[in-house]
Amino acid sequence: MSRRIEIELTSKREDGTWTWRAAGAREPKGVVESTVVPSGSSVKDVLRAEVETDLDGTRVLSILPSKQKTARTGLLEILPNDKPFEPVTQKLARKERRDDGKRGPRRDRPANKDGEKSDRAQRPRRPHFETPPELPMRPKAKRLRAGRTHVDAVLKDLPEAQRAIAEKVLSGGVPAVRAAVDQQNKTAVAAGQEKIPADGVVQMAEQLLPSLRVAEWLDKAEGAQRIIAEIDLRDLRAIVVASNDPVIARDESTRTLVGAMKAALAKRQDDETKNWLDDIQAATNVGRVVRALKLSSQPPKAGVPFPGALAAQLAAATTAALTIDAPTDRWIALLEAAAFSPIRLQVNPASPSSTVSAELTKTVMRLGPLMPQIAALYGVVVDPKAHAPRPLRPQRQDKPQAKRPDGRPERTNGGPERTNGRPVRTNGRPERSEGAAPKSPRRDARPTPAPDEVQPAPAPVQPEALDAKPAPAPPIVENETGPATE
Repeated sequence: MSRRIEIELTSKREDGTWTWRAAGAREPKGVVESTVVPSGSSVKDVLRAEVETDLDGTRVLSILPSKQKTARTGLLEILPNDKPFEPVTQKLARKERRDDGKRGPRRDRPANKDGEKSDRAQRPRRPHFETPPELPMRPKAKRLRAGRTHVDAVLKDLPEAQRAIAEKVLSGGVPAVRAAVDQQNKTAVAAGQEKIPADGVVQMAEQLLPSLRVAEWLDKAEGAQRIIAEIDLRDLRAIVVASNDPVIARDESTRTLVGAMKAALAKRQDDETKNWLDDIQAATNVGRVVRALKLSSQPPKAGVPFPGALAAQLAAATTAALTIDAPTDRWIALLEAAAFSPIRLQVNPASPSSTVSAELTKTVMRLGPLMPQIAALYGVVVDPKAHAPRPLRPQRQDKPQAKRPDGRPERTNGGPERTNGRPVRTNGRPERSEGAAPKSPRRDARPTPAPDEVQPAPAPVQPEALDAKPAPAPPIVENETGPATE
């Protein structure tokens, strides 16, 4: 069956035939006789052709004449006008104020011109909250990024056969080596091969563990020493705790650096404590009560006593902000911040909020175990066996959905994710089911890292213990799993 397409003449051969192709495309293409091509045609002319396609290809049956432009007829001619052009202007009359005494009194006015009172009651004014001035933020502490100078030096001196074992020891200790050997033996048994002697490999890993542990600690300590004035206290505290490991403490190359790290930690803790108290005082002075309460619940070191004068000032500012006409959102923000502050028991507002919303009632019920006086103010009964709540985590908005290694998106709602049938916590590790016994520590386990970022809420400040001196730090003892505190 034939069809019509547009073809483009690409060249003319010596025998008089023309080569062509589809206009704007590479195919179809072919050869057409000169008798079919209209006279006067040239290369690159686009013509309408009737073609037919079969097993041998596409051939041109005929070429239709190109369309000729026809002159338009029946158009109206616009004749010019000899009259001069006069533009049109517009001017609005000024509206004069009407003052003929016929205007009635306004409904929202308390009195008219004659001094008569209006029957309408005064509209209550909405409480106005002035934003306190901004305070400069301190620079964020830098997290430790340790190098691999000492670790690479130890790996370089090892034979090629022991480097793979050393890498496993660095990634997970001797348990990782034992698990890798067990997995390799299972694969060998399935393939009909002999097992690898696990005792020899594990013994070699135990021999490599001390030198690798010292090299890894030296890399971390030197990395911390380069940013000692800006490093996060959590990383610096973790290095000092790891230095109490007998393997690291007995090594001569670490003794000088251990002393420097301990001195730096003591100095940084004193400086951070002073900055912490200064920031709370500054936020309280300018009226940023919520920020001061949040700062008071995040001490740089656990067990730091809160000054009595500052506690009384912060408690008074919090109580003064919890007024009866304060908005509900203001009450919720102040209660959420004050519940985890050391002055939470000293916050005693005179009366509850005039507007009690469902969100405010839910907040009071949740924070009741920490602030029983607020719960009693709103008539909420607190269960004596109720557990203390945790601070609410800020919700991240417009967070891109993470993907798994296999390309599937991770679950972000609809229930906790499961690993081997058990729910997964936010840190990625499976939760221990109720009634399950805790795992016993291994003898070859690595030392416990520094305390986690989430710290428990500090104990409330009692009036008789406001000026008490800080208790001495608990001694560090040794156990099978490494250094730990009593």
